[in-house]
Amino acid sequence: MKIKTGDKVKVITGHYKGTIGEVKSVDVKNNKVVVEGVNIAKKSLKPTQANPDGGIIELEKGIHVSNVMIYDSKAKVAGRVGYKLDSKGNKVRVNKKSGNEIKGGKK
Repeated sequence: MKIKTGDKVKVITGHYKGTIGEVKSVDVKNNKVVVEGVNIAKKSLKPTQANPDGGIIELEKGIHVSNVMIYDSKAKVAGRVGYKLDSKGNKVRVNKKSGNEIKGGKK
């Protein structure tokens, strides 16, 4: 998967179309990413000994990786991910539309 945790992405389809956020986690097995502030669902919690009141919490659910594109905040454009060799011969990720190197992102 070309999108990693910590990348800035733009949602390109669905209810949250146009939203820009940071990737919190990546599920490679199901091809899903959890993006900050996107696909928020409410979940009811039963009362337990640790949480005697129970209550309702908001969770960020995963969305399919095909519904997001990597976002370049300098050029303010979303594009696909490509690869190039830098001056030292290392393989780096590049935004294909802007041509800028993608910084950050953890494995």
